[in-house]
Amino acid sequence: MRRVLLIDQNRSVTEALTHACLEAGVAMRTVETLCEGVRYLLDVPVSLVLVDAGLVRLSPAEQWQLFDSVAPEAPVIVLVKPNAPLEEHVRFEAQGFRVAAKPLDMHELLAKLDLAADAAPARRDAAARLRALCG
Repeated sequence: MRRVLLIDQNRSVTEALTHACLEAGVAMRTVETLCEGVRYLLDVPVSLVLVDAGLVRLSPAEQWQLFDSVAPEAPVIVLVKPNAPLEEHVRFEAQGFRVAAKPLDMHELLAKLDLAADAAPARRDAAARLRALCG
């Protein structure tokens, strides 16, 4: 079974996505803080991580390093507000994250989950290129 971790404090969003995932045969775990998410990732492999950009107090580079160390095989999608400036999208995408606007539609989530299988090698390659460039 595919597993998704959602790090978000908005209960209406998390409940709607959790129910939709169950109907689609996808297990979704929701947590409210980054620390809870990291603890979960250390114990359970997931197919995809969704994280609300507003909850993370790390730079995109620090966030990349964190997720790369606790879940190197899982693609991470950063969720931003629908009216987020383009610069916010670019900051995360430049680090190798995918970015999606909240609220995330279930069909969009399933499409991203299907693409997630191909994303892990690209994520490792991007991390290696960043380390080579930045030292």
